[in-house]
Amino acid sequence: MKYVYVYACHEDEQALCQLELRSLLGAGVVIGARHAVSARCVEPSRSPFLKLRLDVWLEAGSVEELASRVGELTVRGSTFKVVFAETDTAVSYDRQRDVERELGRHVRGKAQMRQPDQWFAVTELGGRWLFGDCSYGEAVWLQHQQKPQNYSTALGTRLARAVVNIAVPEIAGRRVIDPCCGIGTVLIEAISMGIDIVGNDMNPLAVRGARVNLDHFGMPNVVSHGDMRTLGAASEQGPESLASPEGGYDALILDMPYNLCSKLPEDEQLLMLQSARRLTKHRAVIITTEQIDPLIKQAGFRIAERCMVRKGNFRRQILVCE
Repeated sequence: MKYVYVYACHEDEQALCQLELRSLLGAGVVIGARHAVSARCVEPSRSPFLKLRLDVWLEAGSVEELASRVGELTVRGSTFKVVFAETDTAVSYDRQRDVERELGRHVRGKAQMRQPDQWFAVTELGGRWLFGDCSYGEAVWLQHQQKPQNYSTALGTRLARAVVNIAVPEIAGRRVIDPCCGIGTVLIEAISMGIDIVGNDMNPLAVRGARVNLDHFGMPNVVSHGDMRTLGAASEQGPESLASPEGGYDALILDMPYNLCSKLPEDEQLLMLQSARRLTKHRAVIITTEQIDPLIKQAGFRIAERCMVRKGNFRRQILVCE
């Protein structure tokens, strides 16, 4: 089956959005200015950018041909609504409403505008008309903005959710670690998607804040207190340590520490990256405000993809490493 996704993003997040779409929707994805087409079925609520997913059940060369076939479909429940999904093809507002009405007349069931049992979507793409089941995305990340504990340099929830999707496009069977988790923004987004993740931080205040935030959303305490440079090492590290064999995590998300007043020395950055390489042999997403390509290479990673995220004059690099 083919799936059409409609997305929206700010121009400052365009590179991040497209990197996330490539990760989530697979190598064969075709990305347009406002839509993506993929053979992979993804819940739209996973992404902060996806608005809806159209499961293509029928395809025709004209609305009339499509209308003649929609009567064959079975409606879940007794009521339905047909909506027009706007892709890159320019279709006027009046034409969109006409198409919705024309197809709705042929669907077996009762049209319901507000709370239908089933949503259908129709769109025009590449000169073809597509029709099928419609799933809307929910802005789950928006609910997580209201955390009891916060600080100004923490990742925003939209960025954190996108980074999680880039690191863990497929959830089943994946074990993930955020070794510098701060107040738990990444952890919250990951857990809300059903991802098996643990966090760690060497700052006891951050650990306490993360635990408060997790508890606020009814999530389990998955945070350990310790230095990431010793995680996964052979030596015993106490009752709160994250005991994991080398390379024991399928994915790692690392937001490199920084502040406005001082710079982390390169030797310390390298030790952190070497620890990250020890913790995962697969995929790491590293977030940095500095140019650290040589250090990443020295630590044994290869940068597969990257993008820049801007917020005013502040810039972060998102590096996908393997």
